Amino acid sequence: MFGPGGKPRGPYGGTCRAIFALCLLAALVTSLPVRAAEPPLDQIRLPPGFRIERFAQVPNARQMALGRDTLFVGGMRDGRVHAVPLVKGRAGKPKVIAQGLTLPVGVAFRDGDLYISAISRILRIRDVERRLDAPPPPETVFDALPTETHHGWKFIAFGPDDALYIPVGAPCNICAPDPDRYALIARLDPATNQLAVVARGVRNTVGFDWHPRTRQLWFTDNGRDWLGDDAPPDEINRLDRPGRHFGYPHCHGKALADPEYGRDCAQFTPPARELGAHVAALGMRFYTGTQFPARYRDAIFVAEHGSWNRGRKTGYRVMAAILEGDRVVAYEPFATGWLQGEGTDAEQVLGRPADVLVMPDGSLLVSDDHAGAVYRIVYGE
Repeated sequence: MFGPGGKPRGPYGGTCRAIFALCLLAALVTSLPVRAAEPPLDQIRLPPGFRIERFAQVPNARQMALGRDTLFVGGMRDGRVHAVPLVKGRAGKPKVIAQGLTLPVGVAFRDGDLYISAISRILRIRDVERRLDAPPPPETVFDALPTETHHGWKFIAFGPDDALYIPVGAPCNICAPDPDRYALIARLDPATNQLAVVARGVRNTVGFDWHPRTRQLWFTDNGRDWLGDDAPPDEINRLDRPGRHFGYPHCHGKALADPEYGRDCAQFTPPARELGAHVAALGMRFYTGTQFPARYRDAIFVAEHGSWNRGRKTGYRVMAAILEGDRVVAYEPFATGWLQGEGTDAEQVLGRPADVLVMPDGSLLVSDDHAGAVYRIVYGE
């Protein structure tokens, strides 16, 4: 099903055909490693009782994964993966443990080993925490994923079933690619090294997690471009059983049929929550700690990376999705201020949240690939 290489069988849509190079260039340029000055953290607004601090300086920081005594941080265009040693919850000096890779955004830790996504490959560094000062070259675990770089970077994570979950984005803005190879989430069985598709119609998810009580998979999804400033919405989705189709490329959000590939939206699984258009919802995690107030228990924190092709910028913040059962009953700002002058001609980007991670003490880490930083948000200290 997932043989080496391969191209989408469906044709690219007219819009994407005309501006495909522009779409790809813009998406990648916005993720270039920028050596920006660290944002003044007094500009970041949080609910009462919270504060934010710099945790570590990590160039191009994207997905985060926690080892036993190490924070691992994937990268984007610089091709590097960093390890941040932890001593009593505090960060040591970051170390480069892998480099020369192709968009190694995703990192996942399991049984002492670090797994890394690199477009068509899943790599592994065995016994990584014992080898931080002299890590070996990563070994290849799986190498039969598609090779396209457009939406080819991957957030990866191990599920409650101990399988490694791997998304494959659509290789375009809008097109109808092979549904067995693209626009999906798959699980890699570590025992057999076989892939199985668990969700289809997923344009580009760069963040997912499992509900701590129901164990259902929830994930963000980025909507298509070039339908205007306010459409279509980004999404938070819930997978209640394997095999669900979430609409791409036919339907966006709950009821917006695509102008090129549209079908009746009632055929597809609707999102658990529609988000703002172009906010670029990336990393998301359920809050499983006890440090934050009870309102945030089992809530979802979402890193909105921020728009790149909207008249007025939007996103650039961390949001909190409040749940009652399997319903998202509120979606509210939690950490804002990385976008200054929002809605004016004087907009200024101070940072771009890319991922969030709950620490053992209940604090929340936020990665920022624009400023090259990892922040820590704490309550009541």
